Amino acid sequence: MNAREFPEFRAADGTRLHARVWSPSVRPRATVLIVHGLGEHVGRYEHVARWLTERGYAVVGYDHRGHGASEGARGGLQRPLDLVADLASVVDAVRARGAAPLALLGHSMGGLVAARFVADAVRPVEALVLSSPALDPGLSAFNRALLAVSHALAPGVAVPNGLDVNGISRDPAVVEAYRSDPLVHDRVTPRLVRFIVDAGRFVLERASGWTVPTLLMWAGQDRLVAPAGSARFARAAPAHAVHAHCFEHMYHEILNEPDREQVFRVLEPWLSARFPAA
Repeated sequence: MNAREFPEFRAADGTRLHARVWSPSVRPRATVLIVHGLGEHVGRYEHVARWLTERGYAVVGYDHRGHGASEGARGGLQRPLDLVADLASVVDAVRARGAAPLALLGHSMGGLVAARFVADAVRPVEALVLSSPALDPGLSAFNRALLAVSHALAPGVAVPNGLDVNGISRDPAVVEAYRSDPLVHDRVTPRLVRFIVDAGRFVLERASGWTVPTLLMWAGQDRLVAPAGSARFARAAPAHAVHAHCFEHMYHEILNEPDREQVFRVLEPWLSARFPAA
């Protein structure tokens, strides 16, 4: 596997988005674009990229604005749909370099961004993989009221995101690596939280008309986003378009769980059916 920085990439408004490319040793059967979650960065998906390249996929990943090594205030947005627009810019850049076909693989908030992108048909993609997407952030009525007030008064002021780090994985090594990672942060602004709430509602409202081939996988013991959001999407979406699988015993980061091979055993045949090896 050959991993390298993605050259000279910038979002439409000029924000620099740090990105990486992993290349297989054979002609790629498809390109998988990784869209990471809240507070983290694409470097945490090195093992996922390695697994994909070993099976003949090219992989691209980038850090959201305000995350990892990308520019931007930590956890902040200038405009409500910045993250979706950034994904569109990345897709355009990847397509311009000859990547076809293209699949999105989004985790948590990244899964929400990817699903919002697909739901609004921003750009065509051939497939979508969702890992514990943040379709329902699980906000209480009180927190929703608090969000409305804070969004009106100070939409760009960053505060701690309140996520329980122990809930990301049952593997203590994963939790410790997350805690000690200098590129991980716990900042979030009301504007970003409002995007998460609104985008989740937008995607769920369009689930019944879903057409893009989608693999939806989520954690039954998720304490960081509400599993009910994924379950609701799975019930509403057409079975011919969406294959849904709940890992009942797993925590939020299903790709970082001790028994993540169970997840890869679902992912591999689903990808292979859509992107056969040459």
